[in-house]
Amino acid sequence: MPSARICSERFPQKLRRGIASFGIPLYVTLWISGCVSVPIERTPEVLPSAENHVQIGGPRGPLSPRQTAAILARLTKEAPDSDALAKHLAIEQAVEGGTLYAGNKARVLRDGADTFPAMFAAMHAARQTLFLEYYIFEDIESGGEHLTDVLLARRAAGVKVAVLYDSVGSSATPSAVFDRLRAGGVTLLAFNPINPLTSRGHWSLNDRDHRKLLVADHSVAIIGGINMSADYESAPIRGSGSPPTNNGEKKPDWRDTDLNISGPAVIRFSQLFVDHWREQGGPELGETDVALSPPTDGDDVIRVLGSEPGELAPRYYATLLSAMRIAEQRLWITAAYFVPTHQEKSAITKAARRGVDVQLLVPSQSDSNAALAVQRSTYSDLLEAGVKIYEREGVILHTKSVVIDGVWAIIGSSNFDHRSVLFNDELDAVVLGSNVSGDLERYFVADVADARRIELKQWRKRPFCERLREAFWRLTTTLL
Repeated sequence: MPSARICSERFPQKLRRGIASFGIPLYVTLWISGCVSVPIERTPEVLPSAENHVQIGGPRGPLSPRQTAAILARLTKEAPDSDALAKHLAIEQAVEGGTLYAGNKARVLRDGADTFPAMFAAMHAARQTLFLEYYIFEDIESGGEHLTDVLLARRAAGVKVAVLYDSVGSSATPSAVFDRLRAGGVTLLAFNPINPLTSRGHWSLNDRDHRKLLVADHSVAIIGGINMSADYESAPIRGSGSPPTNNGEKKPDWRDTDLNISGPAVIRFSQLFVDHWREQGGPELGETDVALSPPTDGDDVIRVLGSEPGELAPRYYATLLSAMRIAEQRLWITAAYFVPTHQEKSAITKAARRGVDVQLLVPSQSDSNAALAVQRSTYSDLLEAGVKIYEREGVILHTKSVVIDGVWAIIGSSNFDHRSVLFNDELDAVVLGSNVSGDLERYFVADVADARRIELKQWRKRPFCERLREAFWRLTTTLL
C-alpha cells in the first residue's frame, strides 16, 4: 500500500520507510485522523465602505483617519482598477478584521537563487535578534557559506538566535546539525515532536508547522514557500540546469517564490513567531521588544495571516475564498499542490463562468504523486467552466501564490489543499496594490511560456488507468 502524503512538502524518506514498515494499519489511522470537515466560509453579502472601516497601522501604531484616507486615496489612484482595489480593501476588512500595515517595502524573490542570498544578507545584518521558523530546516549553503556557520557567528556576536523547526519536516536533518547549534548557544525548539512521550501537550502526527519565516531585528522578514532545504541549492530556472546528484542523475529544479518585507508589517511577523514559540512551551526568549519597527518609504500595504488548525475559519482560507468570490477581471493561481476544497473549486468555476480570466498554473511533476493525481481529477470540471490550465514542465513547481485583478496578491506557505485548512500552521501575506501583483503576473506569464496547456478535448481521451488512479487517490483528499 503506498504511504500517505501527510505533509505539504515531500514526506522525509526516513519516515516514509517507517510508515511503510507499519503498512496498512498506520495508513488507516492517518486516514481516520484526516476525516474532519472543512469549515464552511461565507462572504458578507453587503460590503462596507473601505474608507470607513479599514484599519491601517504604521511604524508607531494605528494611523489617524486623515492618514488612512490619504493612503487609500493614493492606492486607489495608482491601481489599474480603482474600483477593484476599493472592493478588495473592503472585503479584506470585513472578513479578516485586524490591521493592515502601510509603508512597507515588499520584494518578490524567485527560487533559491534569489532567496538564499537575501536570507543570508538579513542574517549577517542582524544585531539583536534572529527568529527562524521552518518546516524543513537543513544546513543549507549559499555563496560558499553554511547556514549553521552564519547562525553561530551571529550568536557569538551577541545576537539572540531562536529556531523553531517542524519535527516531521526536519526529521532527515542529521542530529549533529542541531547539536552543533545548541552547543554554540542557539536556542532550538521542535514543533510537535514525533515521539508522543516528549510532547508538551496535544499530540498529533497530522498537525504540522508548515510556516517558512525569517525575521531579523524585527525589521526584515522573509516568508513564502521556500524551506531551508538543499532542494533549492539547484541552479535557477533561468540558468543552465541543476548539478548532478551523487549517482549521476540530474536533480530537478524547484520553482518557488518568497517575499522580502521591510517596514511596519514585520512587527506582526515577530509577534506571531513569539506567540508560536510560547504555545509550544519553548524556553523564555528574554526581552523581545516587537512594539516598533523602523519606518520605510515603501508603498506596499500588507495584511499578515497566521493560520492554525482548530480555528472556526482559518484566516488564509477565509481571506482567499472571499477575494476569489469578488474577482472581476482576472484570477491567476499558482498552486504547488492543487487539491481544492469544495468551496475553493466552486469559487474558481463560478469566477470563470461570470467572465473572469481564470488561469491555473500547476506542476507536471511533483514530490507527491497522490496530490498530482487528485489535481488532475479536477481538470474536467474546471475546463468545462472555462478555466485555463497549464502544467509547468521541467521543474518541480512549489510556488503558492494568487493574484486577483492586478491589485490583490497573496504569497506564503499555505497550499491550495485540505491540509493547509485542516492541519497545518501556516503563514501568508496579502499585499494590496499594483507593485507585487505586477511582479507576480509577469512571473506567471514567464512560467506559462514553459508550460503545457491542458485542452478539454484531449484531456477527455486520457487512458482509463489514469482515471482509475485519480479516483483512488481522491479517497485520501483530506490528508493531502
